[in-house]
Amino acid sequence: MANYTLEEKDSFIVLGIGTELKSDYTDYAGINKEKADFWQTIEQDGRLAALKAVAANDYLFAVNEAVNNKMMYYAGVLTEASLPEATRMIQFPKGEYLVVKGEAKTAEELSHSLTGIAFGQALPEAKDIAYVGGPNTTVEMGQRDGLVYGEMWIPVVRK
Repeated sequence: MANYTLEEKDSFIVLGIGTELKSDYTDYAGINKEKADFWQTIEQDGRLAALKAVAANDYLFAVNEAVNNKMMYYAGVLTEASLPEATRMIQFPKGEYLVVKGEAKTAEELSHSLTGIAFGQALPEAKDIAYVGGPNTTVEMGQRDGLVYGEMWIPVVRK
């Protein structure tokens, strides 16, 4: 059984720098490679540092969102600021969220693990809730004992 909680969250906005994922939505290897390449690119070209510089806290968001029938993926932060490099203000609704917590050696491993547990175990097991779309995110919250820790947040509705 997957270890998850349901939490009420206020609406929030993530400022994101994004890319369109071109792989088929069932091609996990392709999607994961595109995501890894994206993180490497924004780290090397300075956009990630610029994003972190305007963040309200240390949380780093990896957001998945369908926009105009495209699979979009964003690196984002909570902030009141705007940046020329930013491509989207991502609105997360007020309401219930399925939350999966975890830790891993790297941010990439954390994201893969949380996404697998959330979509592969927690959502299928949770009979009284449903994910009906909208942005979902992996939140890298920090490091402890040499591991990256964080959570996956998926907005859900009661069935």
